[in-house]
Amino acid sequence: MPSTQLNSVKEQLCELPIGRLVAQFLDYLSIEAGLSENTVLAYGRDLRAFAAFAGSRKVRDIKAVRPVHIQEYLVKLSKAGMAESSIKRALVAVRMLLRFARLQNLIEDDFRTIMEGPKLWQRLPVICSKDKMLDLLNAPDPSEEFYLRDKAILELLYATGLRASELAGLKTGDINIDIGYLRCFGKGKKERIIPVGRIAVAAVVEYLRKLRPSLHKPFSGDTLVLSRTGRPLSRIEIWRLIKKYAARAGMPKKLTVHTLRHCFATHLLAGGADLRSVQEMLGHVDIATTQIYTHVDQERLRKIHKQFHPRP
Repeated sequence: MPSTQLNSVKEQLCELPIGRLVAQFLDYLSIEAGLSENTVLAYGRDLRAFAAFAGSRKVRDIKAVRPVHIQEYLVKLSKAGMAESSIKRALVAVRMLLRFARLQNLIEDDFRTIMEGPKLWQRLPVICSKDKMLDLLNAPDPSEEFYLRDKAILELLYATGLRASELAGLKTGDINIDIGYLRCFGKGKKERIIPVGRIAVAAVVEYLRKLRPSLHKPFSGDTLVLSRTGRPLSRIEIWRLIKKYAARAGMPKKLTVHTLRHCFATHLLAGGADLRSVQEMLGHVDIATTQIYTHVDQERLRKIHKQFHPRP
């Protein structure tokens, strides 16, 4: 069933020109394509903005959309100061909407051969050294009430490269503490298996035995990570926890949950892991997405060469 938030977005869309089609497209992404709710909401936000722009240009039917309208929309986003990556994401959303309209026989041409996205500079992800990561992992204070839970969260994120939403969705049965692996469902509800190191397993075991039983309520179900009230901890709450401990450890303010994912991948590759294995653990469909981490390590090597080579 669609969430209240998604239903609200669809109601707002239906008030806009071409908005009803966008709402149908969101249903398709959610029900037929099986995309996560967060992904569908992101498409909804982008396409709501496009639908509003189309209305301002008196475009009230998808058949009236022309490449020039899309170009004007992208120019408007650029002038508003939107990041290049966000502009590309907005264009992808429009492309997919037009493709959906073509599949529904609402239009004859989705302009895919002439709509080229803006070229993106390859931005290297922010990572931290292994020593800094150790500072972060040791940031929770053993005297604090939720120390065991928060310690388990940090260790799991760094040990597995999970996204915040994936960690929030973990069930107690998803972790095999005897063998040392977990099962999670990533983008598009795709399942993957990830090994879990002994230190992270030990942190989870201690949390399960000593703290989770006191947090568990009749309505908690089998969700692994619980809040003080017994509710499943949300991805936003996990994000806030990481920010809290990053500040305590003296880490950069821009550090996020995703930074731990970047560090997981980069440190694995630096230690000799092969790219394909890291790709599988991260759940990347395209290996090119994973290859960004090889560039991060190459940058580290360049710095070392420049610092220590007699002829830099």
